[in-house]
Amino acid sequence: MTPELKEKIDQLVEENKILVFIKGTKLMPQCGFSNNVVQILNSLGVPFEAVNVLADDEIRQGIKEYSNWQTFPQVYIDGEFIGGSDIMIELYQQGELQQKVEVALAS
Repeated sequence: MTPELKEKIDQLVEENKILVFIKGTKLMPQCGFSNNVVQILNSLGVPFEAVNVLADDEIRQGIKEYSNWQTFPQVYIDGEFIGGSDIMIELYQQGELQQKVEVALAS
């Protein structure tokens, strides 16, 4: 990964309390896993930003190296890599996701 790309991803992660790298957009996710994450975040009623990895191949490849996670979606909350769809579903069902989001948005 180039230093410029790492800086670009760092900036995205730092500037957004809740950031999701997905296939598609918030309004039109292009895969079921991305849709799951969008629906979970929407159900919490929290603001979040989404980066469409299908629209930027450099980001799509770079974020895999950045997070050491090969699949999408990839969720970051308050600068911390959380994981993908399965982890988000598990955290949501356990009530932990709501807590993470509340803490992030309060800081």
